[in-house]
Amino acid sequence: MKPVTCFLCPRRCVIIEGARGNCRVRTNVGGKLFSLVYGKPCSVHIDPIEKKPFFHILPGSRSFSLATAGCNLHCLYCQNWEISQRPPEETENIDLVPDDAVSQALRHDCRSLAYTYSDPVIFYEYAEDIAARAKKEGLLNLLVTAGYIEQDPLIELCRVSHGANLTIKGMTEDFYKKMCGATLKPVLDAAVTMRNKGLWLEVTNLIVPTWNDTDNDIRTLCRWVKDHLGKDTPLHFSRFWPMHKLLNLPPTPESTITRAWDIGKAEGLSFVYVGNLPDHPGNNTFCPTCQKIIIGRQGFAITENHLNDGTCGHCKAVIPGIWK
Repeated sequence: MKPVTCFLCPRRCVIIEGARGNCRVRTNVGGKLFSLVYGKPCSVHIDPIEKKPFFHILPGSRSFSLATAGCNLHCLYCQNWEISQRPPEETENIDLVPDDAVSQALRHDCRSLAYTYSDPVIFYEYAEDIAARAKKEGLLNLLVTAGYIEQDPLIELCRVSHGANLTIKGMTEDFYKKMCGATLKPVLDAAVTMRNKGLWLEVTNLIVPTWNDTDNDIRTLCRWVKDHLGKDTPLHFSRFWPMHKLLNLPPTPESTITRAWDIGKAEGLSFVYVGNLPDHPGNNTFCPTCQKIIIGRQGFAITENHLNDGTCGHCKAVIPGIWK
C-alpha cells in the first residue's frame, strides 16, 4: 500500500499504512487519510469569551469551547500539554457530532463557538463541519490557534470563521525550531491570510523568561503586527507559568509584562493587553483617542462597559471589533 501525504500543515507528513502523522491523530488506513478525533472531543466547556482571549468580540458573552487530543506543535512550555501532547487513546473523549455541538451551544445561550485548547488545525474537518452549521444558526466561529497550517485549508476554514486569536510564539526561526519544533514563516503567512480574508484577528504572545523577553524580541513583534496586520490589531502579552518541560523557569515577572505593554503602546499599537495578571491595568480596553477606559476587566469578568454601538461612550471614537 502506498504512503499517504498529509497536506494540512507545513510538516507534510508522509504516512505509511497503519502509521500516524506528527500530530498523532491522522492515520493511513488502506491508502486513505483518516482523522482519529472527528466527533470525539476531549475537552468541552462553556467559557467567557475573554478567556480565549478575545477582548474585541461580544464582551461578556459565553463561548462554547471544545478541543480534541493532539497538536502539530510540541512547545516545551505547552499550557495544555495533557491533551495536546497526547494521542486520542490517552485522553477521556466524548461523542459529540457537529449538530449536537451547535445545539448545545444554543441551549446554553452561547453566542459563539471557540475551537481552542489544543488547536483547530488538528481537528480541522470536525471544526469546519461544526462551523458551517453554527454559521447558519447565527453563531460566531472563533479559532484559537498557533496558525501552523497550509494556505489552501486555511482559506477554506476562513470561509466559515469570523475571528481568530493567533499565537505568535516568537519572532525568529531559531525560537520556533528550539521551542516548538516548527517554523515561523507559515505562522506569519497565516496571520496575513486571516486578516485578508476578513477575520477579526487578535494576537497573543506568551512571554517566557530568557527565551523571548528582551526589548528587541518584543519590539520586533509589535512592529510586525503594526506593519502587516494593522495598528488596531489587539496584541495580548501573556504571563508564562512553569509548565510541561520548562518547569525550571520562574513565572514571567510582572515588570516584564508591564514593559511589553509599554513597548506595544510606544510602537503605536492602539490596543495592547496583559494576560494572566488579573489586577493589571492592561486588562482594560482604553480608547486610543481620549485614553479613557471603555471596557474594564478583572480577569475574565467585565467590571464596566462604556461601549456604545461600537464607539467610545466618552468621545464617540470608533472602536474596531465585533460588537453585535
